[in-house]
Amino acid sequence: MTTYLQHSLTALQRTLPDAELEITPLPTVEQIQLALINSDFQTGPLPADVMYRVIAHPAYWAFCWGSGLALARWLLSSTAFVANKRIADVGSGCGVGAIAAKLAGASEVVACDNDPDALMVARANADLNQVQLSYAGDVAELSGTFDLILMADVLYDKSNYPLLETVKSLANDIVVADSRIQSIDDPSFKAFHQCEALTYPNLGEFDEFKDVRFFHAGSSLASQ
Repeated sequence: MTTYLQHSLTALQRTLPDAELEITPLPTVEQIQLALINSDFQTGPLPADVMYRVIAHPAYWAFCWGSGLALARWLLSSTAFVANKRIADVGSGCGVGAIAAKLAGASEVVACDNDPDALMVARANADLNQVQLSYAGDVAELSGTFDLILMADVLYDKSNYPLLETVKSLANDIVVADSRIQSIDDPSFKAFHQCEALTYPNLGEFDEFKDVRFFHAGSSLASQ
């Protein structure tokens, strides 16, 4: 086990002591493999102390959320739009979007997440897929101009909406993928794609979140 994987497992077990990391190819995107929570993990009822840790330090990065899975699939089918671009994946979680962007031909990809454990597992997953990423712990650390900003499953929390204005100042194009929202209350963003995907491993996610909607702001999105 690599150092990044070992540290990621230690971080996971700080929250969920009985959990393990399994290296697994993603359904419908099998060219990407990720270290994720074991698919047979028993979700409940959890002891009170474990539930407290889940609330205080959720290990969201131990899952490939459905919108991230859908985004990875779209990126790998949109290489003409991605190739040779400088890209940041904001709220990168396990790193699936950043990894897919790099595999699709991006010149540089920055995985950006404010959780150090998420960046750790993103490093582990980048190594598993033999891609080189850059890393940032906050959008304030993103320097220079980007061709494209990616955001997947970030807008589930309305407190994250100000990120949309922030990233519009950083990139020519922004692509948002999210199953938790129906629309974006900003005329800059237009819906352009919809597909189905559930979080993997699926430990009981409701089917109401299977529809992933894609939104774009910018001028250079190729027809998909």
